[in-house]
Amino acid sequence: MAASKIDLSVIIPIYNEEMNLVPMNNRIIAALSPLGIHYEIVYVNDGSKDNSLPIITGLSEENASVKYIDFSRNFGHQIAISAGLEHAMGERIVIMDGDGQDPPELIPDLLKKSLEGFEVVYAKRKKRKGESFLKKLTAKLFYRFLANITQIEIPLDTGDFRLIHRKVQKVLLNMPEQHKYLRGQIAWIGFNSTFVEYDREERMGGNTKFTYGKMMRFATDGISGFSNWPLKVATMLGFAVSGIAFMLIIYSLYQKFFGFTEVGWTSLHISVLFLGGVQLLGIGILGEYLGRVSENVKNRPTYIVKNSNIQTLNES
Repeated sequence: MAASKIDLSVIIPIYNEEMNLVPMNNRIIAALSPLGIHYEIVYVNDGSKDNSLPIITGLSEENASVKYIDFSRNFGHQIAISAGLEHAMGERIVIMDGDGQDPPELIPDLLKKSLEGFEVVYAKRKKRKGESFLKKLTAKLFYRFLANITQIEIPLDTGDFRLIHRKVQKVLLNMPEQHKYLRGQIAWIGFNSTFVEYDREERMGGNTKFTYGKMMRFATDGISGFSNWPLKVATMLGFAVSGIAFMLIIYSLYQKFFGFTEVGWTSLHISVLFLGGVQLLGIGILGEYLGRVSENVKNRPTYIVKNSNIQTLNES
């Protein structure tokens, strides 16, 4: 007998969320059951070191709609989402986190908007509870900065919590970058989009896994993946330094023939440091882009699956 068509897939990347898995799973089922649709919940265990995997496998044994993908190690949040997208079978797909900050109760509203003809429906945050002032400020500044240096319109005040149509999924799977920035990729694809506003709640339990270091790497992926602005800055600095150096040459020649010839240690020292700093900055920016090109050229798999209850993965 042919398998039933899946109307909706819910993809949830998991990293050390043992405290939140059962209540989150119950909330998702409670939100989807009244809709009368065929759905699947795809958990992607991104190398968790706690009891997340045993809990997920237990949930899958209790409910056939629960699927899971277990990575061989931690590959990162965006890669985990990408793995879920690669194996999701739904006509429409919801991407959300598993800590309770993305409320499953909003899924029916996202689905309703999608059924009106929108291929992308993203959840726009009105408030962000339980987050520090510094984190909210840096996030706000980064997204507005990114919007100004890119040629694509990335929605402000949104995360990965959104619903996409299967046609968007197919395009995403043809974008095999090693350093994923799905928010930018979905915006780059285009299609009709809209949003649903909500108040983001605090985590149900545990501590955030999105440290400032990870935030910096995530921001770097977004900037380098969708803008050449850093390269342009390096070029402009090069022209500026060249202009300053030319004026210093003129000044030195003037002093040689019409002024004092005594060598100024301070000015020489400052010039060397200034020129060396700008050169290292430019080399660093070029190295960042070149390193990403190198990783893509290697064509390594973005993730490795250790175990799964998805049939297509087990057969491969």
